[in-house]
Amino acid sequence: MLIEIGQRIGALTTVGIIVVTGLVGAALARHQGMATLARLTADLGEGRLPAEPLIDGVMILLAGAMLITPGLLTDLSGFLLLVPACRRFVKRVLKRRFERAVQAGTARASVGFDDAADPAGSPPMKNVTPRRPNDPGR
Repeated sequence: MLIEIGQRIGALTTVGIIVVTGLVGAALARHQGMATLARLTADLGEGRLPAEPLIDGVMILLAGAMLITPGLLTDLSGFLLLVPACRRFVKRVLKRRFERAVQAGTARASVGFDDAADPAGSPPMKNVTPRRPNDPGR
């Protein structure tokens, strides 16, 4: 897509667009990241679990990575993730998908220790996902 655009508007203009979107995106990501860090700190200060700010932080980090990757689709996706309303939408969609996966039994959680972190040398725990009724076993 970049080659096609470069042929139509010129290589220098295309490179200029890539650089400008990267700089603007970096500034927006920094601003959004600092606001999210402030929310995270406030939640921790009030003794609340900072789940929302952590998810926002990951999405902003992903947006920043997309914005420094050359390409129009990655830039568009990155900019959209920097818009709080778009992030809320993405979080709702992901939450619904996760809830459906848990209900269907396709999402599993495992907890384990690596040998360096567990001085007792306990073996890793097995799957801790509760079994559903009428499930013959896994």
